[in-house]
Amino acid sequence: MGTSFFIEDFTRLVIAAARDRLTSWGVEEIADRISLERPAARGHGDLASNIAMVSSGVIGRSPRDIAQDLINVFRSDEGLKPFCESIELAGPGFINFFLSSRALSEAARDALQAGNNYGGSSIDNPQSILLEFVSANPTGPLHVGHGRYAAFGDSLKRILVFAGHDVHSEFYVNDYGLQMETFGISLAVRYAEMLGQKIEFPEDGYQGDYPVHIASLIEKEIGDEMLSEVDPEPSRKAIEFFKKRGCKLVLDEMRSLLSIFRVEFDQWFSEISLYESGAVPKALNELDKAGEIEVKDGARWLRTSRYGDDKDRVLVRGSGEPTYFASDIAYHRQKISRGYDLLINIWGADHHGYVPRMKASFEALSHDPGRLEIIIGQLVNVIEMGERKQMSKRAGTMVTLEELIDSIGVDSARFFLVDRSCDSTLDLDLEKAKLKSDENPVYYVQYAHARIHSILRHAKEDGVTSTPNTTCDTIEDPERELIMKLIEFPGIINNAASTRGPQRVTAYSRELAATFHVFYHNCPVIRATTEVASFRLNLCQLTANVIARCLDLVGVKAPTSM
Repeated sequence: MGTSFFIEDFTRLVIAAARDRLTSWGVEEIADRISLERPAARGHGDLASNIAMVSSGVIGRSPRDIAQDLINVFRSDEGLKPFCESIELAGPGFINFFLSSRALSEAARDALQAGNNYGGSSIDNPQSILLEFVSANPTGPLHVGHGRYAAFGDSLKRILVFAGHDVHSEFYVNDYGLQMETFGISLAVRYAEMLGQKIEFPEDGYQGDYPVHIASLIEKEIGDEMLSEVDPEPSRKAIEFFKKRGCKLVLDEMRSLLSIFRVEFDQWFSEISLYESGAVPKALNELDKAGEIEVKDGARWLRTSRYGDDKDRVLVRGSGEPTYFASDIAYHRQKISRGYDLLINIWGADHHGYVPRMKASFEALSHDPGRLEIIIGQLVNVIEMGERKQMSKRAGTMVTLEELIDSIGVDSARFFLVDRSCDSTLDLDLEKAKLKSDENPVYYVQYAHARIHSILRHAKEDGVTSTPNTTCDTIEDPERELIMKLIEFPGIINNAASTRGPQRVTAYSRELAATFHVFYHNCPVIRATTEVASFRLNLCQLTANVIARCLDLVGVKAPTSM
């Protein structure tokens, strides 16, 4: 039986034992539908299957009759005997497996021996993946919404890598287009104001303190060198200068803040580079040759309606100016050329309506729609003293990621921002995130890890030691529950990777911490007999290993004392 995948391997033994009987009933394919789950009630065994109820209609017998027949097969199977104390029929046809203490203690021993690799490399088909996330316009600071995408994207990358995938992360810099032009003008005007010039601020300019901050950095660098270019109004040269210099300064601050937030990108990809390299016209010409583009009203349209979009989309306006869509297509063409098995984009809630056209254009480019996956993240509501803070980047009235980190710290920010499915709106309560109590989930999990290390330190001081191979023929209920929770871990990783769900890791870490606390209060470790103490110390160490791994996968530290 495998060292790290007890539940999965045990399930395979059950399937193998059932296959011949199901074949004799003419339903061999049902064997591959057998799955085992943890029952809600402890008295219903350690693992249970509802296969008898699922197959009853096909076989034409009552679920209880089918279940009893299969139980007789399982009880006599030589492969299953060493792992089961008993196998029982329950309710309308559930098959409940009660695992032996020896099997569970050996599973815990094997998991401990796997060390930091326990639970990793859990997927059957590893892929090379290009993961794009955050991708904020370089016109202002990162806000809490960007923080959510950063925490989610980085946690997803860590989980995918731990599961066995090869993942490359990328930040797409939207440094081309009207928003950059407006930002450049806004900076130029603020720069002039610092030097005593009164210039009318553009109606659609970027308000708030941040453009003033960036303009002040530029003013410190160049003094009044560009003053003649901004008075009485910004020249083309000034706009280009402030646009380029402002973008560089904003990106430097983003990189620095994301590094503090424990998010590092393998590459920062510039939208401007697509135009400088000629990638945009190349992509459009390729689509044109493939018959995917139509000229209407002087504009060039991509026939996205062929691929499920509700209408065709403009690529090049009648004026000859390409749309944002054109550069996005060129960017994805460039991504395709890099040869990854899968491209994953994590986009903000405001991009929801953009998904069909992007998928349509990708299919037109690659004829392989399954190679692109788009995840839409939802908004974050920051709650302070029971009130929701407002968000507006253009008006400069938003909660920044830097403010969030200053308020609750990196650990709480990372944990809270991934503790709910990315496709659900998140209400982040600052007061709860600051608590040093069980009500704060990150504190609760970290405290469990610190408590374990306290136990291990005291055991060492008292001369109580453990041997890695220790097993037990009899284990108590709290030990059984802890082991069952620990051997779920490889399946949690597999599930979190396949469903793109870091929240499954945080939820599991809370459950594991809770299960450990019950074990701690009911099963003395240091005061136990030598053999039992050794076994329980190993359980403590394994639990600490798994909690530390869970926290690391979501970018949170695992303190050894608190």
